[in-house]
Amino acid sequence: MFGHLLVPTDGSELSQQAVEKAVVFAREIKAHITFFFVRADAEASVYGDAALLRSTDPEIFEKAADEEARSILTRAQIVANSAGINSEVLSAISDHPYEAIIAAAENRSCDLIVMASHGHRGIKGVVLGSQTQKVLTHSKFPVLVYR
Repeated sequence: MFGHLLVPTDGSELSQQAVEKAVVFAREIKAHITFFFVRADAEASVYGDAALLRSTDPEIFEKAADEEARSILTRAQIVANSAGINSEVLSAISDHPYEAIIAAAENRSCDLIVMASHGHRGIKGVVLGSQTQKVLTHSKFPVLVYR
């Protein structure tokens, strides 16, 4: 039924646990995984550390952001490789991560999105994270939420 899973990850502890559970699930159902990382569009942001770093040195910001994405996705792929799961990695830049997640699932012909209930910005154990909630609301794909 599910042959290709999209697993968004932001590097948070809960997100990494969702990666590990998705790999176990993929092994059981013999599925392929695409790990996906979305970073905020610093060009659109006018507040916070990203905007400050971008304004002082855009090249350093881009290099740091690319390295963060690569590190998070590599960590996920190592988990998959150690379990013998075929996987690929993908990243995108978007101010609306939920839209990028849904678009990636569509573009990669995924059957299921597997994601953590909340990430870096979530309130632990109380409510679903805003991006997870938006994926659930707007996606035509089934979504498995790891809590």
